[in-house]
Amino acid sequence: MSVRRYFFWPVVFTAIGLAAVFWIGWSEYGNWYGALSFFLIGVVLAVLEISLSFDNAIVNANKLHYMTPVWRQRFLTWGILIAVFGMRIVFPLAVVAIAAGIGPLAALELAVMRPAEYGRIIEGSHLSIAAFGGTFLMMVALSYFLDEDKEVDWFVPLERRLRKWASLRGLEIAFVILVIAGFAWFLAPADKATFLMSAIFGLLTFLLVELLGNVLDRAEEARDMARAGGFGAFLYLEVLDASFSFDGVIGAFAFTKNLFLIAIGLGIGAFYVRAMTIMLVEKDTLAQYRYLEHGAFYSIFLLSVIMFAQSMVHVPEVVTGFIGVGLIGLAFLQSMLYNRNSA
Repeated sequence: MSVRRYFFWPVVFTAIGLAAVFWIGWSEYGNWYGALSFFLIGVVLAVLEISLSFDNAIVNANKLHYMTPVWRQRFLTWGILIAVFGMRIVFPLAVVAIAAGIGPLAALELAVMRPAEYGRIIEGSHLSIAAFGGTFLMMVALSYFLDEDKEVDWFVPLERRLRKWASLRGLEIAFVILVIAGFAWFLAPADKATFLMSAIFGLLTFLLVELLGNVLDRAEEARDMARAGGFGAFLYLEVLDASFSFDGVIGAFAFTKNLFLIAIGLGIGAFYVRAMTIMLVEKDTLAQYRYLEHGAFYSIFLLSVIMFAQSMVHVPEVVTGFIGVGLIGLAFLQSMLYNRNSA
């Protein structure tokens, strides 16, 4: 399969999506300036989503490598609907509905009729989102490095030691709780309870997803050994994708308060991330570049630290994207150097 075929549907969705945001801008402002401004914001949001989620594609590819073609296809179809419709539309509406104590339809009306107020409520929920997402992503990263079966090390002294510590059960949980307590210590008294409660939910979500995934996959293996890595892996990837989407959804409100523009712009980026994921799996890119996966998980760990830090200070999304792309780029170059030396 050529590279162009992987990106056929993302390109189609890009054309439809950008035409839609152009029309929304024209409908709202009634002139070329408004339409072009919406068009450009849609492009920027798509690029923002891709830069923030490139490491997500690599992590997804690692999990999809062990899934059957059937579940890979379901991840592409059902998964993209959940990613675009669920995280980019339903999630912001749910946050506003819960924070404002109103119903989903009232939240939708607020988004359409009073986008500034809608954006203010979303930004007011940033502390909870940062604590939840930071906790979940830090557990994802530590679970990768604290693994006795991990065979390849990038930063050898550090990763070799972490592999030795993997036999200490619960070490990653203890470390994450220590980090949570450390950040909570510096928060204002009024924010501590919200931060701690959201972080605990993030930790519980990770543990429950891991538990449910193991139970479901073992049940599937009992019925059919060929279907290992099915629904449990699918569920894990969807929650992981949601955690990666938090900073993109929140960061999008720095550009616009229009719910539909945000959904379309970030949705375009999500399509490209899905396409890159499948390409990495089918072309076996992770096996060809031995440190690429390491770069992604280091990026995830730093992203989790940044999300915790955002509970106290604002970190521009461009910084987050630059760190992720930079680490993955460095891992790619190191992998090429290794391949050249080995040859």
